[in-house]
Amino acid sequence: MIIGVPKEIKIKEDRVGITPQYIRPLTEAGHKVLIEKSAGEGSGFSDEEYKSQGAVIVDSKEEVYSEAQIIVKVKEPLPSEFKLLKKNQILFTYLHLAIEKDLTAELLNKKITSIAYETIEKEDGSLPLLTPMSEIAGKMSVQIAANLLENRNKGQGILLGGTAGVPAGKVLIVGAGHVGFNAAKIAIGMGADVSVTDINTDKLRYLDNVFGTRVKTFISNEYNLKELVKDTDVLIGAVLIPGYKAPCIIKEEMVKTMKKGAVIIDVSIDQGGITETMDRIQTIENPTFEKYGVIHYSVANIPGSVARTSTIALTNETVKYLIDIANKGVIEAIKQDSALAKGVNTFNGKLTNEGVADSLDIEYTDLSSIIGFNC
Repeated sequence: MIIGVPKEIKIKEDRVGITPQYIRPLTEAGHKVLIEKSAGEGSGFSDEEYKSQGAVIVDSKEEVYSEAQIIVKVKEPLPSEFKLLKKNQILFTYLHLAIEKDLTAELLNKKITSIAYETIEKEDGSLPLLTPMSEIAGKMSVQIAANLLENRNKGQGILLGGTAGVPAGKVLIVGAGHVGFNAAKIAIGMGADVSVTDINTDKLRYLDNVFGTRVKTFISNEYNLKELVKDTDVLIGAVLIPGYKAPCIIKEEMVKTMKKGAVIIDVSIDQGGITETMDRIQTIENPTFEKYGVIHYSVANIPGSVARTSTIALTNETVKYLIDIANKGVIEAIKQDSALAKGVNTFNGKLTNEGVADSLDIEYTDLSSIIGFNC
């Protein structure tokens, strides 16, 4: 199989779809790996490193897309890349199609087999390709917020951890999954006053057991959120429903009650965001906007800011599935791995992820009805 890795073109997205260490297992199995020139430089990987492991360096994105049977990326194709996608190609990347109607239409029209990292799901409900980026985004959300609270960034001028005689800043984390847990860990480590909400009491109980009195936990409902946001210095949105558009939890009226110079980091923005006032996606280069005096940070690729760490963490997980797809063929790999099957969002012109179908109001087709097995 010919595997193609293009250079990412999203603004300040320096991650890459594969690291040099994973080229050799693919080439030794008889596959050809094409790397667009300079694709790995933002993550600290040179073309020479890829070549030394058996990859072929090509000069243009067009060459990668035209020759490859499977395209391996980090982020979803942007409109300028739509025309490069070939009929019946395999696309393996983060997609977040619940907010990407145009891209979804393109994938369906070209009968692309698209496999989304974020919807690959094991039987226990874990998301192996989303988890490492969620951990990084959760940790980064707090350090970003601490920076935005500084006067030079029009924040309140608050040191998140406080100091002798001065109380710590208050951090409210909405969602106690991987993002929320890691955000809490860093916020607690910085000495902040941390509260976490979730609808799942088992997740809150786990936080209580791990962090004890260093974190306050609340059931996530409108009453509690209204009371909590008023006194919050940093609000971190960390809610995920795999495949679906994120639910709108933090209403505009709640944001209006927040302090001037408070910060909202909506990590869920790649699925539409949980904050009603978070009405646009920004870039790493221009990450914030202000509304009602509150600083809104709405970057959909937060881990891209620490590209080397993120690339290594991501490809440590993705390569297992990539090797399976390359060695067995996509249909056989899907049939043998129910987690991978859940990652399939489009197949042969059909939308095969129920969450995406519901979010975009497009007809859903069960994958098993197309390829003849029980997903």
